[in-house]
Amino acid sequence: MCSLLRGEEMCLAQLFLQSGSAYDCINELGELGLVEFRDLNPGVNAFQRKHVNEIKKCEEMERILGKDILIFNIQYGNNPICLFIEFNFISGLIQRTKIEAFERMLWRVCKGYTILSYAEVEEYLEDPDTGEPTKSVVFLISYWGDQIGQKVKKICDCSSNEFLITYFLPPQLPLLSENLVLHRTDDYLKQVLMKASESVYTWVIQVKKMKAIYFILNLCSFDVTNKCLIAEVWCPVNDIPTLRRALEEGSRKSGATVPSFVNRIPTNDTPPTLIRTNKFTSGFQNIVDAYGVGNYREVNPAPFTIITFPFLFAVMFGDLGHGVIMALFALWMVLYENNRKLKNTRNEIWNTFFEGRYIILMMGLFSIYTGLIYNDCFSKSLNIFGSGWSVKAMFEAKVWKDADIRGNRVLTLDPNVTGVFRGPYPLGIDPIWNLASNRLTFLNSYKMKMSVILGVIHMSFGVILSTYNYLHFRKKHSLYLVFLPELLFLLCLFGYLVFMIFYKWLVFTAKDSRLAPSILIHFINMFLMQGDGVQPLYPGQTGLQVFLVVIAVLSVPVLLLGKPVYLYWLHNGSHRLGMYRVRFDFADEFLHQAIHTIEYCLGCVSNTASYLRLWALSLAHAQLSEVLWTMVMRVGLRMDTSLGVFFLVPVFGLFAVLTVSILLVMEGLSAFLHALRLHWVEFQNKFYSGTGVKFCPFSFSLLPSSFEHDGLL
Repeated sequence: MCSLLRGEEMCLAQLFLQSGSAYDCINELGELGLVEFRDLNPGVNAFQRKHVNEIKKCEEMERILGKDILIFNIQYGNNPICLFIEFNFISGLIQRTKIEAFERMLWRVCKGYTILSYAEVEEYLEDPDTGEPTKSVVFLISYWGDQIGQKVKKICDCSSNEFLITYFLPPQLPLLSENLVLHRTDDYLKQVLMKASESVYTWVIQVKKMKAIYFILNLCSFDVTNKCLIAEVWCPVNDIPTLRRALEEGSRKSGATVPSFVNRIPTNDTPPTLIRTNKFTSGFQNIVDAYGVGNYREVNPAPFTIITFPFLFAVMFGDLGHGVIMALFALWMVLYENNRKLKNTRNEIWNTFFEGRYIILMMGLFSIYTGLIYNDCFSKSLNIFGSGWSVKAMFEAKVWKDADIRGNRVLTLDPNVTGVFRGPYPLGIDPIWNLASNRLTFLNSYKMKMSVILGVIHMSFGVILSTYNYLHFRKKHSLYLVFLPELLFLLCLFGYLVFMIFYKWLVFTAKDSRLAPSILIHFINMFLMQGDGVQPLYPGQTGLQVFLVVIAVLSVPVLLLGKPVYLYWLHNGSHRLGMYRVRFDFADEFLHQAIHTIEYCLGCVSNTASYLRLWALSLAHAQLSEVLWTMVMRVGLRMDTSLGVFFLVPVFGLFAVLTVSILLVMEGLSAFLHALRLHWVEFQNKFYSGTGVKFCPFSFSLLPSSFEHDGLL
């Protein structure tokens, strides 16, 4: 949790690699993915580095594996078959000591257009030149093309002890024998190529690993003796012991007598940011990183985004039925997340959904919760606990009569009548509001106030998180000169607005609700220093409001001048005492703080208004859901003829298609983007700068595969 909140502590280290074991040591580091290498040869051109020829050979091999081998997904049983051009074969014997040089010569001369297979002969054979018994190797060369065949024959004539035979199909065979030979040859080639196709992916990975290792070797520098390579790496402090063990393992595999070792070095450079994630938290971390990678050891918003992001989405998307559909879809992706067909596809839209499956799951679960609070399921309410309102009490109190029911289409329930209102609904909004004609008016007021409350809480939490940065980076003066005036400005104005909302909800009952004043009018009069002609919300309201406005106004000059003046005083005082001589530009610091002050003060107003999108999109989603039910589903349900059952099937299908396409996809994407905006602009800018550099370790697992990119695996 500490790593996710603030990132890993990093250090700069030097690796001393012996020339003979450098390749194996870097290979071990690539398997672990622990370190990020720095370029120690920035002034050397890429084509002038030591291992450029090896990289070119690897690129040529990648080209051969990627282009010259034609892969067709032809199903023979359950195995894919690779289809090649017609082969010719040459076989012979060669001394065991010459086989490696023979193989290298074939590779270099024929550019990889041959396949060499060989096996050691168990018996000792007599050397035709010396007559002594020697160990020999029988080889089989498969090639295609006449020019390649001539090169292969010349190499065999120079290297082979006893050239045996070249196999061709005899032209004088009977027709039946020719067909038989062709059929058996085709079967044999298919078996060979099936076996080769199983190794192609391994070959591609090995070549990519070799290319990556040589690229890293080009970043290293040699010491004065040219016997040791020096590399500089960024590494997490907690992984230093693992790094040492990896270097020891690489030295052991290479058989080096002198082991490679690591040494930490001090530096003033800013390290890259490493935040360890898993498959659940990676999606939320990507949302934060899309705004900007955090500075080194800066507070990371991702742990809080895991909760706040799906919650704010659900506030705008709150519907029990839609949330269940979304959660089930995401749960299906989570359960089959290891399915290769779902992971490796060329459809970018599907890949986006699949990578964000845990985000979608959380959004669906939170939408179920807010749907229960709104008591909204496909625009209908669920009467689970029984309504707290009673119509019968209106008749028992003789407020309503039969004539009232016959003469009025709309009647008003009076909660002041005994027995009409028996208490609030246990969970969420009472289902009777789904039948009320003033339902939209009630929800409009409720959701608007709820949006303001959530917005002020969210922004205040962002301001409070900035204290963790100030304390960690030892900027305690910012607590008093930045954090405190920011928090006072926000709470004295908009925190007071939230207080008035709760006060009005708690103090005024159904009996005196008509006497409740308008909060908006009082909030405007607070800035105008007026309010004599308006009924006060509570005793002493005017004096308190004047005090809060004065505190908010005084916070602005403190926020504007406090930090620059303090730093100027600190610089001059320490300069006279000779403590340090750091160049300080008061004008630059003042300009930066002035921009921050203007942005924050105006942003408090605009950001609070921005949270009203929660109210607007929530109402829009509910109304679209109701319109869709009224214009589609209700039409099918109202048919009372025998054909109504058959007519209901296509109507339900149309309703399902429109629900998924409009309410789930389009409305869901809209709510997602608005929740993203609220986190990036309104929340993260209170404490998160996002100007850091991401830690990019050297890891073979991050190497792309051309087969995976093309969807062949």
